[in-house]
Amino acid sequence: MCPNCRALLSTADRVCPYCEFQIAAPRPPIARRGAEASEVLGGFIPQDRFVTFIILTINVALYLACSLMNPEGTGIGDMNTRVLLLFGAKRGDLVFEGGQWFRLLTAGFLHGGLLHLLMNSWAMLDVGAFVERTFGVWRFLAIYFASTVGGFYLSSQWSYYTPSVGSSAGIFGLIGSLIALGLIDRSSMGEQIKQQAMRWAMYGLLMGLLPFNMDNAAHIGGLVTGLAVTWLAGFPSLFMNWKERVWQVVGSICLILTGVSFLRWYWWFSGMQQ
Repeated sequence: MCPNCRALLSTADRVCPYCEFQIAAPRPPIARRGAEASEVLGGFIPQDRFVTFIILTINVALYLACSLMNPEGTGIGDMNTRVLLLFGAKRGDLVFEGGQWFRLLTAGFLHGGLLHLLMNSWAMLDVGAFVERTFGVWRFLAIYFASTVGGFYLSSQWSYYTPSVGSSAGIFGLIGSLIALGLIDRSSMGEQIKQQAMRWAMYGLLMGLLPFNMDNAAHIGGLVTGLAVTWLAGFPSLFMNWKERVWQVVGSICLILTGVSFLRWYWWFSGMQQ
């Protein structure tokens, strides 16, 4: 946010495009966290949406892996439910009775078909890149992780025995973060972003009422969780301070828990193949 006119800015801006206020940087800014990783890859992945592209890559890789085990053999139509459950789809009884809590996260990286993957990837590229650029890597990780877990937790309670997959729980969390953005930033731009995000949420939830096997419980859970986490996190500071270090730790914990969840899934999956 511009300290002069309070217009909404991205974490990479150094000059306000509205009032041309020079944003000084007497100390190293924190806006481009993750840039080093992007540079290692030769700039192949844009620095301001590095995590978004990593998530999309994991989604595609897991979809291809599921396709190889799909009994139908095509991997283009609907994915077999048994295959999705093997790869970590959410199902309430497996989560709460079987102790397989990793499914609350791994389900967010799986998709039930090619169209499902393409639709969510398009939404992720649009919404995810903007949220990552606006709130920075660490807040983005916290929002996406918490929204995915929160969405599938509510889904597990709502439809106990029904399997569910998809990154839409996390995507709805990102939409919730944009609604929170408008609540925090009362400028005209913040209001426009909030109104647009509310329309996206409304359209998505209305589509969930159609007979397309959409998981509206996961959407609602993700939306509310993303809004709450963003309201708590607020905008990133231009300079390193204690609050930014806290969100670095929170984002790092979310990243570690994601890795632990996939390791826990792999251990369970390996045992199922024996």
